[in-house]
Amino acid sequence: MITAGLTDSFKQQLLLGVHDFSTDTFKIALYTSSATLGPTTTVYTATNEVSGTGYTAPGLVLTSVTVNLSQGVAYVSFTNPAWAGSTFTTRGALIYNATKSGKSVGVLNFGVDQTMLGQSFTIQLPTNNPENALIRIN
Repeated sequence: MITAGLTDSFKQQLLLGVHDFSTDTFKIALYTSSATLGPTTTVYTATNEVSGTGYTAPGLVLTSVTVNLSQGVAYVSFTNPAWAGSTFTTRGALIYNATKSGKSVGVLNFGVDQTMLGQSFTIQLPTNNPENALIRIN
């Protein structure tokens, strides 16, 4: 089962100063519907990670990671990750901090299996603004 949201450990680690969005490398890994990911996920795992053409474990580096402040809300923006020429099936994803031993950040659930047959797979992340960004602090 894949339950979307920021992980509990990430929320605590933010207050402890573990993650640095200006210098750390964040990745996103894709998973099958057999994966067990959610609030209690603490680190990247290869268990039930996608395999197939166009995908390489342990996932893709997230680019254009930027911390923003607008309307009293701090939020993080990323470029939508994409895998070209892909042949695989995925149900969800894990964002994690590769610099910090794979500590988890958040889980995405696509709702249904997404099957690619030699085509590009792009995750449309929420709009990068104070109301919708994936990671935001009000």
